[in-house]
Amino acid sequence: MRSRSARLTLALLGLASLAMAAPPPHTYGRVVLDHFTKRAGVPPVGFDHWRHRARFTCRLCHVDIGFAMSAGETKISASTNQGGFHCGACHDGKTTLFGKAVFTSCNASQKVEESATCRRCHARTDPERLQRDYEAFARGLPQDRFGNVDWEKAEGSWLMKPLDFLAGASIPHKPLKMNKEVFIESRGTWMTGVTFSHKKHAVWIGCEVCHPEIFPSTKDGAVKYSMLQITNGESCGVCHQKVAFPLADCEKCHVNPVR
Repeated sequence: MRSRSARLTLALLGLASLAMAAPPPHTYGRVVLDHFTKRAGVPPVGFDHWRHRARFTCRLCHVDIGFAMSAGETKISASTNQGGFHCGACHDGKTTLFGKAVFTSCNASQKVEESATCRRCHARTDPERLQRDYEAFARGLPQDRFGNVDWEKAEGSWLMKPLDFLAGASIPHKPLKMNKEVFIESRGTWMTGVTFSHKKHAVWIGCEVCHPEIFPSTKDGAVKYSMLQITNGESCGVCHQKVAFPLADCEKCHVNPVR
């Protein structure tokens, strides 16, 4: 009979192998918004992070505009969009981005089944078209070994410069002066340590996304977490299990080869 620690190790490895399987890049980060659509009898909205991430920082949407980090918590609805909140903060027919007016979301005078504008969001999933759209979008951008856009390299090469301010929905933020790198030693002999870069993360998320909600303390060693928690969508897994590069790409964090 295996010891308790051996059984736990096997369970953790099994969980990790399932959780870290890399999804197809065109579906990675896809969120289905159906909290209110079912009762309204309209198709749900499929939100692809990659379509917006090339244009906006995560901080702009998840801090200033107020989208929750967990599915179902924001309670996005036609009425909140029409009131200028959530998607309606940009999709109001008045906001101009990159020389074009952003189309209106949830126009009260239009019906989903009759409006081509409504169906831009309320559309049944077409996997083949979604894959074609992603491949056209990612063409010419640096990609990781799984086919996901390497956002850090793309931003660092000036192939994209995500907006961190939107008039009427945001406030200007001063650049983060904290450039400290933190070394996190691995507790497993088969896994190398991690060097966490505040500078790289600040480009996209600032301080507010992580502190204090995800990481309550900034003191070294005060917050304890493990790969089990990360693969369960906690700690680093809040982003890296859902939207940022997938956990299957171990050496994006563990900078030396993983045994």
